Formats: sequence, C-alpha cells, structure tokens
Amino acid sequence: MITVSNLEVQFGKRVLFKDVNLKFTPGNCYGVIGANGAGKSTFLRVLSGDVEPTRGTVSFGPNERLSVLKQDHFEYDECTVLDTVLMGHAPLWAIMQEKNAIYAKPDFSEEDGVKAGELEEKFAEMDGWNAESDAANLLSGLGIKEHLHYSLMKDLNAKEKVRVLLAQALFGKPDNLLLDEPTNDLDVNTVMWLENYLSNYENTVLVVSHDRHFLDSVSTHIIDIDYNDINLFSGNYSYWYESSQLALRQQQQQNKKAEEKKKELMEFIARFSANVAKSKQTTSRKKMLEKLNIEEIKPSMRKYPGIIFQMGREPGTKVLAVDNLSKSVNGEVLFKNISFTIEKGDKVVFLSREPRAVTALLEILMGNDTPDTGMIEWGVTIKSSYLPLNNAPYFNNSLSIVDWLSQYSSDTSELYLRGYLGKMLFSGEEIFKPVEVLSGGEKMRCMIAKMMIEEPNVLVLDSPTNHLDLEAIQAFNNSLVNYKGIVLMTSHDHEFINTVANRLIEITPNGMIDKYMEYDDYLFNERVQENLNKLYGE
Repeated sequence: MITVSNLEVQFGKRVLFKDVNLKFTPGNCYGVIGANGAGKSTFLRVLSGDVEPTRGTVSFGPNERLSVLKQDHFEYDECTVLDTVLMGHAPLWAIMQEKNAIYAKPDFSEEDGVKAGELEEKFAEMDGWNAESDAANLLSGLGIKEHLHYSLMKDLNAKEKVRVLLAQALFGKPDNLLLDEPTNDLDVNTVMWLENYLSNYENTVLVVSHDRHFLDSVSTHIIDIDYNDINLFSGNYSYWYESSQLALRQQQQQNKKAEEKKKELMEFIARFSANVAKSKQTTSRKKMLEKLNIEEIKPSMRKYPGIIFQMGREPGTKVLAVDNLSKSVNGEVLFKNISFTIEKGDKVVFLSREPRAVTALLEILMGNDTPDTGMIEWGVTIKSSYLPLNNAPYFNNSLSIVDWLSQYSSDTSELYLRGYLGKMLFSGEEIFKPVEVLSGGEKMRCMIAKMMIEEPNVLVLDSPTNHLDLEAIQAFNNSLVNYKGIVLMTSHDHEFINTVANRLIEITPNGMIDKYMEYDDYLFNERVQENLNKLYGE
C-alpha cells in the first residue's frame, strides 16, 4: 500500500501538482496518464524516493518492499543477466552475498557456522531456494533465451536489456511496483505476457504508459495528472476517456435536464460494463466493474488536437501494385517474394518481427530506397503523404513553424496556416518558434499538420504514435477511423491496429501472409501463427 499525503512538487515557479492526497491499495493496478510534461514520470520518481517533494509525504505499509523499473541500461553491465534479476530483491540478494562470503572463508569458525545458519533460515523464509528458477522463468516469459541467462549485461542489445530490467522489477513479487513505460521495445507476444502477468498481480502496481490497449488490459483505476492536480478514477483508460467525453458533451448541452443527463450517464455505465465483461482484452480483475461510479464522471480539461484528413480527389480503381519485392541489408534478408495489390477502401497494417523490414518496405514504396528485386506501380490518381520513422531531415533548418508549414501549402497566408497549426495546438507566438528546437512530440504535430494540408488520398505512416501523448494518439486514431482514403501503415500500438486496419500483411524473410481479419483474431489464430513460424524459420 502507498499513501500520499498533502503532496506538492514545484520546480522554480512551475507547480506540477499540489495538495495531492491518495491511497493506492493491493490488488489494484493504477494507470498513470497525463499530457507530455504533466509530471507522470516525476510522480513515480517521488513515490520511489528519487525526487524529494516540495511538500508532503509518501509512506508504505510496514515492512513492504518497493520495486521500480530502472531506466539506466548500463548500470549492471558487469553483472550476469541472472544476477541482475536477483538484485531486484535487495534483501534477498544481500543475504545471498553475505552467506556466500561466509562459506568462502578459508578459516570457517563455529561463530561463522551460527551466522550461516541464521542466514539460511532467513533465506528459506524468503523462498530463496526457488529464487534462481523464478528469475529464469521471468526471463523466459519476457523472451530472454536460456543461453543468455549467464551472459554479462554488456553483451546484450538494448531491447534485451529492457526485458532483463523489467524481469528485475517483477522479481520476488514486490508489495509495491512502479513501472514507467514498461512496454517500450517489447514485441506483441511479450506485451501480452506482461498484460496477463499484471492482470493477476495481487499487490499494488502503478504504471505509466502510452499504450491504450495495455492500460485497458491491466488497469483497475486511472490516475489523471492534469492542470496541477492529480485525480483518481475507477475503471480503465477507455472508460475514463469515453466517460469524460460524454460528460463534456453534456456540459456543452446546458439546456439538458438533470434527470436526462443522469439517465444517459447510467446507461453509459451499464453499456460499458457489459462490453468490458465480455471483452477478450479486459483485466481478469472484474471487480473494477463494481466500482464504476456515476459521481466520478467528469469532463476532462484535456486539449485534443483537431486532426481531420480530407482527400483533394477521389482515388481511381488502380491504387498500388507490388510484384516480387525483396530487400537485404548487409547480406541479411529483410523480406522476399512480396507481392500484393492495394484496393480502394484498404487500410493496411504491415507487420514483421523485424522492425527494420517494415520501415524498409515503406521507404521503397515512397521511392526513397530501391529493392533488390521486384517492382512497384502507383495509380495515376494517387496522391500520397508520408510520415517517416525518422522525421529529423525535415527539421534541419532554422525556419519558424509557420514558415516551415508554408513550404507544403499553395496558400501561404499566415491566417490560413494558423488554422492548421491551431488544430495541432500551436497558438499565439508559438508558431514563430524555430523548428530545429522542437521536441519530438511537437515535430510529430508539425508533420501531421503537413499531411492534413496536402489533402492526400493515401496516407503512408511509419509508427505514427511515436512521441505523441495519449490525447494526440487518441485524436490521430479517431481521424484514421473516419478517413475515407487508403491507409498503409506500420505500428506497434495494439489499439491503433485494432481500430484502423481492415487488412494485415506480415512480411518475412521467406514470403508473406495477407489477411482481411481483425488483429486480435490474427494474433490468436493458430493456423496463421504456425504458418508465420515456418516463414520466419522458427
């Protein structure tokens, strides 16, 4: 259990939040949300003791253990993978080290024997004899193969290190667990493993994530950091978002009677509860449903960007034909034997277990790279707009935001451009900021404004949720659902794929699979997964 009393955090004149009084209890998982810069990570660092609050206290239950997902990927470089995980349980690790040191003494005395016996007793009470096998099981569940368990951390790649540090945080089932973006660099199967693990976790969990599907799957409550305040709501992210939007619409309908509003809210809760109860994506802790409270439904103060894609012209019947495409890098085959035709109405997600493969495919489709074999042919009516994985080359200049956007517009008047920038939450003097100093999220919003102004009938998107906060992700997601044109995209965002794509094409070193089906069905279709394993040579 974690108790927060009268908490305030201020940096200079900026107050992140103040007068925060909350209690986090066992058996619940609290999803922490807020706009970029609102203080989500800072809040977790205050709870962990890494940051001193300006005022107030954080306390834990008696003898409770706290575990935190470490962000320093080099801290354990000289340690083995297995030892790194075991270090996650500091009291157990200290006993192991002390015990081993006593047994290693050349002049082992009677006094040493007594001390060793005491340590052995404590070791057994902590289930120490199962520690190594428990750590190995965590590593295997997170995709770290057994042959790596005794390797040094410095010999692992960045993605493998992330998984080991996650295993370290989970090890020993700590009483209180703090996870900041735990799904970063995890593949879909590992994320599903983590969702299942946390959904059945019996202690207290707080997690910061931009992955809405993950938040929906594990969260029993939402912690909303917004406008110098932190509020607690029962339910998962979707419930928080949909209820806050409903409350906002009701607030805007001032003439609506109170009885009608209450009836609408209660009907919403009943409908949401029914949907969650039968959903494959929900947390196993159904007690969340029992705590949904009409009194908690309040309009959000969040600002959502206004993302609307319009087509300058309708696409013709011929959109894109791809025949026998292949690509290798430094002798490694990314994909081969790739052939498909894109039709009107297609919203395609390209998948691969090798992220470089889908990026390479999109770069080839956009003419920025050449394939080893094969050809591509776009229809003459097609106007595409591209959101690349790396947008840095677009911003290697000192242009202001408004001048930067004018490069892509036939109407270069400031008033016209302000309209698009305002939709992307750039206001007032902000539009004169040099693009070279923008944050990752601001650059993404500029790129989206560019795509809107181009009025394409085909959107080509490589990892479109990168660097965006939940509000921008939700707005982008909604806009693609409503977009009348063609979408070709790659994404690691489960909810984005689930709600946007009507076709899935997975590319492999030995061919491809092309399916018109829902993403969840695709992931759990045994025949599809068997065929994929063969194509990947696994």
